[in-house]
Amino acid sequence: DVQLVESGGGSVQAGGSLRLSCAASGYAVNRYCMAWFRQAPGRVREGVALIDTNIRRVYDDSVKGRFTGSSDDAANIVSLQMNNLKAEDTAMYYCAMGGCDYCYKDTANCHYWGQGTQVTVS
Repeated sequence: DVQLVESGGGSVQAGGSLRLSCAASGYAVNRYCMAWFRQAPGRVREGVALIDTNIRRVYDDSVKGRFTGSSDDAANIVSLQMNNLKAEDTAMYYCAMGGCDYCYKDTANCHYWGQGTQVTVS
């Protein structure tokens, strides 16, 4: 079975940093697209970053220059380094696998989801 487990969320002050991790089991992260999403209360889940193996990265305009996605193939973990955090980054963050751009553009096309990790910026 495929499982995704996020970690690394927490509470930070504006301008601070957090590093989220998504540990995968049941498949190799270097063979599939991974994506990070976030959902704030009362808002739809939105794509933050697409990590397409080692080929490309796609970022939402709201996080460009502040967030960086990476993949540790040996550990089978996908990470999201978040710097210069802002209050508007506060949300539950999820990783998802499968579907690549189709997933990133429409969450209904993602195959697997993690349980989420909360990020709060004050």
